[in-house]
Amino acid sequence: MQVKQADLSKYSLQKLPATSYIDGAFIDEAKAGHHPTYDPACGEILTMVAIADAAIVDAAVESSVVGQRLWRNMMPAERARALMRVAQLIRRDADYLARVESLDSGKPLREARGDIETSARYFEYYAGVADKFEGTSIPLGPNFMSFTVREPVGVTAHIIPWNFPLVTTARGVAPALAAGCSAVVKPAEQTPLSALLLGPLMAEAGMPKGVYNVVTGPGATTGEPLVSHPKVSHVTFTGSVTTGKRVMHGAADHVASVTLELGGKSPIVVLADSDLDAAVEGVMKAIFTNAGQVCSCGSRLVVEKAVSAQLLERVVSAANKLKGGRGLDNPELGPLVSDVQLGTVSGYVKAARERGIEALCGGDFLKVDGLEGGYFYQPTLLLCPDANDAVVQEEIFGPVLAVQIADDFDHMMALANGTDFGLVAGIYSQDASKVMRFARDVDAGQVFINQYFAGGVETPFGGTRNSGFGREKGLAALQNYSRLKTITSKI
Repeated sequence: MQVKQADLSKYSLQKLPATSYIDGAFIDEAKAGHHPTYDPACGEILTMVAIADAAIVDAAVESSVVGQRLWRNMMPAERARALMRVAQLIRRDADYLARVESLDSGKPLREARGDIETSARYFEYYAGVADKFEGTSIPLGPNFMSFTVREPVGVTAHIIPWNFPLVTTARGVAPALAAGCSAVVKPAEQTPLSALLLGPLMAEAGMPKGVYNVVTGPGATTGEPLVSHPKVSHVTFTGSVTTGKRVMHGAADHVASVTLELGGKSPIVVLADSDLDAAVEGVMKAIFTNAGQVCSCGSRLVVEKAVSAQLLERVVSAANKLKGGRGLDNPELGPLVSDVQLGTVSGYVKAARERGIEALCGGDFLKVDGLEGGYFYQPTLLLCPDANDAVVQEEIFGPVLAVQIADDFDHMMALANGTDFGLVAGIYSQDASKVMRFARDVDAGQVFINQYFAGGVETPFGGTRNSGFGREKGLAALQNYSRLKTITSKI
């Protein structure tokens, strides 16, 4: 069956970018062919995107080598001004970028608008750091002078996931540029558009050619040549554990450093003394934002038995009221990003139900009138008495919440730490002592207290165990893109 091409004019969109962006321009070369990017609300093709082969990747890296030399030698204050101009241009074009992001990823327009503002904020935040990234002096006594300087690592590669395309691009690229590096971005093949649209904004902001390049295509064809390129000094990757391990292998061959954010199976813990209104709101936000396609989503609800019936009744009622729709129409629940992801989510739930796991709500495809070809799935709660079940242990990446009922606080702690992931953990309780014990003992890179998705651009973010290593966001991210040099002189 031939897939229909979307009519972009009905969304007030111009022709979308469809080729890699190298050395300040979109290139006209596609020897490796093209791949489609879809509107996940209906399955129509938005545009055909050229696949970058190893030769194009090499051209992008060589361009970034030259661009990085120019960029690092600019005055830090001038680099700061350029980054600030990028933030201003993103905000200028925010409406258009948000509509493209919503259409390409399927997320509700309000979420896409928030993502665009956050992307601008990354450039704004790191603009303020670019001329303040200082070394230290080391006291060795009166006859020596010793000090450290921070130097950019060089060309950096950024492998971007499909769930937060522009935000994740900005999250890595902004600190890399603030540190004096250049960046080659490979967006996910499902959602390449916003990273490409950022290219001309970089040029308009006054970035030297080659400081920001984008190569498009799948991991095997485009991503692997990028991470294994000998002139790439650092790789920042967000994605699955399996792919993250391959990225480490590719970078290891030429001893490049890596930052890995590999997702999670994060618990949201609700004690009996919690504010249930706040807990219900937090649980709904934690699992149904972006249809559950969030690395740090609260995909496990660990609730104390004394309030489990009351809490679950309220969450199920709220989940059953969520309506699906096209992202541009600002629905309560958007589609999953692709038919592949829809199949993955439905496969997990189907297998769980066949094992006897009870679906408290949902558990099937979601039918949306007028969008019969869309990739929608019902908000789903699964009651999971077995802590070792796959829906408890594995990242599903959809609107599916695994519910675990605990006898007491110690049991809740054991369940919270009961997977191989350690990205985020949330807790709802009025008991300050238990909250602090939880924050101390839970194995996670971030802890949210009486809220979920707390923090922002300023707060370091990253995981432990299978959730990866390294920290992005905040001042901590600058360490990824710089190396320390110590200079000592006898005087």
